Amino acid sequence: MSATLVSFADGSTSGEAVVTRVEASPVGTVVVTDATPFHPVDHTWPDQPGDSGTIAIGDERVVVAEALMAAVSEEGEFAVGVDIPVKRGAEGWTWLVGHLLDGEAAAGFVDGASVRLEVDAAHRAGLSRGHTACHLASLALDLAVADLWRKDPGADALGNPDFEGRANQSSRIHDDGSVDEYRLGKSLRRAGFDTETFAATLADREGSINAQLAAWVASAASSRIVTEGPTIVDRRRWRCELPEGEAVILCGGTHVASLAEFASISVALDLSDPQLLVMTTTVVPAA
Repeated sequence: MSATLVSFADGSTSGEAVVTRVEASPVGTVVVTDATPFHPVDHTWPDQPGDSGTIAIGDERVVVAEALMAAVSEEGEFAVGVDIPVKRGAEGWTWLVGHLLDGEAAAGFVDGASVRLEVDAAHRAGLSRGHTACHLASLALDLAVADLWRKDPGADALGNPDFEGRANQSSRIHDDGSVDEYRLGKSLRRAGFDTETFAATLADREGSINAQLAAWVASAASSRIVTEGPTIVDRRRWRCELPEGEAVILCGGTHVASLAEFASISVALDLSDPQLLVMTTTVVPAA
């Protein structure tokens, strides 16, 4: 068995494939195909949910609740999602996309069967907008707090101090938005970040982020995914031609093709817990 070939990076939402295995797993029946347009949720950094949709053989059609990462060890152990005991891409494992069914597989779903896969395109589009907005919001956040560093924390994709890389502890993307959490503890202060001034100027920082996001949306910049290969474990990078320069971020998710797909992107900052910044990003799609 070879690693699953994926086509979601070019925006594909449908495709033909061959079933390579059908497995009963702890989460339900999982169908693996040799190729797929479905984007799976990553088991080690589950920021973007997996695609949903359908798989069909002739008139038989089954619903895919979510696409998941799957893997097979050299010893033949099959694991899905959070049950995979190693990091994505680890040697000694073959990396796959598993399609978790909403129910049981129909009788025709057997190894070697030819199938047609259809992703829920509206859901994919919402997640893609949410993911691109999430990256843009993080870059705007980095810029908005750049003056608060007393030491060099390293640079982000636009060359600004990398608050995102230093402080982000979780990111959750949903249709047309995301929620990111940043730890503002002792380690960040030791790294040179002025948390007290940040807290005292929170409203101004939020306004700065939203002004920057409005300018980027108005630029209608191009956005794309560049891949190093066709399999699920080949590296992929998001590239966006912003007015300040091209932003390049290592990313396994899906994205819009242009910032013209947004009517607006805005954030709200919540520092109810002085040690935890919560940034909620909201998208209004273009009409």
